[in-house]
Amino acid sequence: MHADEAETDAGLVRRLLGAQFPRWADLPVTRIASGGTVNAIYRLGADLSVRLPLRPGGAETVLMEERVLPQLAPLLPLPVPEVVATGVPGEGYPHAWAVHRWIEGRNPVEGRLDDPEGVARDLARFAVAIRAIDLPDGPPAHRGAPLIAEDREMRAAIEALRRTDEPFDCDAITAAWDEALAAPTWPGPPCWTHSDLMPTNLLLTGDRLSAVIDFGTVGMGEPATDLIPAWNLLPASARGVFRDGVDVDEATWARSRGWALSMAVIQLPYYRTTNTVISANARHVIREVLAG
Repeated sequence: MHADEAETDAGLVRRLLGAQFPRWADLPVTRIASGGTVNAIYRLGADLSVRLPLRPGGAETVLMEERVLPQLAPLLPLPVPEVVATGVPGEGYPHAWAVHRWIEGRNPVEGRLDDPEGVARDLARFAVAIRAIDLPDGPPAHRGAPLIAEDREMRAAIEALRRTDEPFDCDAITAAWDEALAAPTWPGPPCWTHSDLMPTNLLLTGDRLSAVIDFGTVGMGEPATDLIPAWNLLPASARGVFRDGVDVDEATWARSRGWALSMAVIQLPYYRTTNTVISANARHVIREVLAG
């Protein structure tokens, strides 16, 4: 997916474990198919997983999550990753890496929820809980700046999208983006946000949300960034349930629409041939936003 991506395989995982955590070196290692763009994930035995960042930016979050996740976990209504151990570069692999407790579940897929209203309520409960957390010294969220900070990259991505054969009205995308930018900025202090509630970072058990994973973007920002599931996962029929549950004003809702759109439009030209999960979701978001 990336020109600077580190190469990983099960053999590398075994060598890293053997050198740094030999108590786990004999456990079976299986790569997990994932639509994620930041980490390679390997299941380790029955109860653990190994997360290997693909790029330097992803590696920077390993130590942050080791510090922050134990503080957040007891304050959230859903399970989140538990860091069991943190590894250092070695065996030719250049980044810090982590061993997590395995969380059972499956990623939801846009348009395929059996209980969308129930999932909407679960997501709303999580979004409300994380923004209410009162912990000092949180890191800046990955999407912690005002929406206008995305403008240059967003407009460049719209032009890149024009040069593809994707069937989208780029003038309509630009108009929707301008509308989101016109919304008043968040007037309150920064609050805790996950900042990347993509379907690939959610787990379902049965028909309901059972965990939120990958907190590499977590930090202090504005609540609109955690409302993006309204467009990247939930059908229009459940969007009102979600909005009622998160209890935000019109400006915050409008900014969340802009965040979802910018993420999708920036992702699509980049991942359209290298990550079918992310590119399919990006197309879904663009259709949902343009549909109103």
